[in-house]
Amino acid sequence: MRAIISVSDKSGLSDFADGLSQLGFELFSTGGTQKTLVTDGLSVKSVSELTGFPEILDGRVKTLHPIVYGGILARRDLPDHMAQLAENNIETIDLVVVNLYPFVQTVAKEDVTAEEAIENIDIGGPTLIRAAAKNFASVIVLVDPADYQSVLEKIKQGDLDLTERKRLAQKAFQHVAIYDTAISQYLRQGMETFPEEMTVAMKERYSLRYGENPHQQASFYAEQVVGEKQDTGITWAEQLWGKELSFNNIMDADAAWSVVTDFAAPTVDVIKHTNPCGLASHENITEAYRRALSGDPIAAYGGIVASNRVIDLAAAEEIRKIFYEIVIAPAYDDKALELLKRKKNLRILLAELPPTYGAVPLGYFDYRRVKGGFLVQSSDSLAEGEVSLKTVTKREPTEAEVDDLLFAWRAVKHVKSNAILLVKDKTLLGMGAGQPSRIISAQISIEKAGEKSKGSVLASDAMFPFSDVVEAAANCGVTAIVQPGGSIRDNESIEMADKHNIAMVFTGVRHFKH
Repeated sequence: MRAIISVSDKSGLSDFADGLSQLGFELFSTGGTQKTLVTDGLSVKSVSELTGFPEILDGRVKTLHPIVYGGILARRDLPDHMAQLAENNIETIDLVVVNLYPFVQTVAKEDVTAEEAIENIDIGGPTLIRAAAKNFASVIVLVDPADYQSVLEKIKQGDLDLTERKRLAQKAFQHVAIYDTAISQYLRQGMETFPEEMTVAMKERYSLRYGENPHQQASFYAEQVVGEKQDTGITWAEQLWGKELSFNNIMDADAAWSVVTDFAAPTVDVIKHTNPCGLASHENITEAYRRALSGDPIAAYGGIVASNRVIDLAAAEEIRKIFYEIVIAPAYDDKALELLKRKKNLRILLAELPPTYGAVPLGYFDYRRVKGGFLVQSSDSLAEGEVSLKTVTKREPTEAEVDDLLFAWRAVKHVKSNAILLVKDKTLLGMGAGQPSRIISAQISIEKAGEKSKGSVLASDAMFPFSDVVEAAANCGVTAIVQPGGSIRDNESIEMADKHNIAMVFTGVRHFKH
């Protein structure tokens, strides 16, 4: 029996190779892999000894030879294939162990050159893997050190059946697919158009007990993004306390973290079913939390709290008064963490702020699943300074109103359409979300705000088809409105605003969130 071993990740390699040797495998390897195994006292021949041909072109060509691929690809059940091997003095190769050059790690380096990146594109490795995986009925293919021990035991016992071989082949093809996706992503950098063909590379973070409902299976995957700064959101957040996250926990936590990291100022939000039912900015993070909670104290129960600043003891003392599923922050004071851990059902997440936090938001591909396909769009990522407010009413907004209008406009894009928000002192007072009619969203928002709506500002994620929202805003004491504009009835809304001395500004930008 013969095995070819050529790996970048050498974890557990020597023990596995020693086990193969003891089972009678003749080992062949390349470059650094051979050196490692020989240093560890194993008898390993070079691939050049197998092919009778040296490595050339600075190692670019090592394994690409008929003796290698004939030995791998020959079907053992076809006499003609076996006869051709004999005619050409080729012996079968029964096991291939390969994992690929660390392309992703290489291009992630800040000072990596294009030449260095290209040299880390593996050619022979993927070809070996694909060949072995194609002929999985006769050839064992391994790309993951985690499989070494179990496969070795099954070979010893003679029970590495076709089902297991097929599983290893599937894993091998997926390994190559993810690798090729990484290279494609790297080469696509700087291209503004969407590609005609696209693959998304994902690696399982962990399995989940169930999905949105107990009868649904689920797992959590991390997307592989290559060659650019990454905002990993809560995907790679560290869980400091609490039981495992559920499907719905992850969805809500992602929404909560996305909201607070969209604000440069110290900000706290409270999320329920991916919508912010509480949100506030304030220099004192404890006060920001108190104000966020005031937005809807009833809805906050069982929600998620996120802060874009350190959670200190004072903030923790306030947070622990309410039952929350999760708290997320970029850091915690020691005493604050100790206090929060006294709540056994609270999950505590430590998340990393985005690489360009407080400056330009990182863009990304936003994928939306539909049956049989995906919608793909660029993210709704605009820097705070990119918002331009155009006053369309007789009255200009005051400086305080402008501050609240900008806050409300940034917040409204995180609320399901149709979205209407009422804000005062950079605090969310009322929120209407996901209604088929914009006026209904407005009525819900006004009802939530109650008496606090007097002197507030209103934000709408899209234009007003009629003047009814403006009229409802006037009746509850709203003094300023921000909306995209662009309706054929804009003049009616402007006239209604002027009638009630409301300052209204247009942004020219829409923030639908379906």
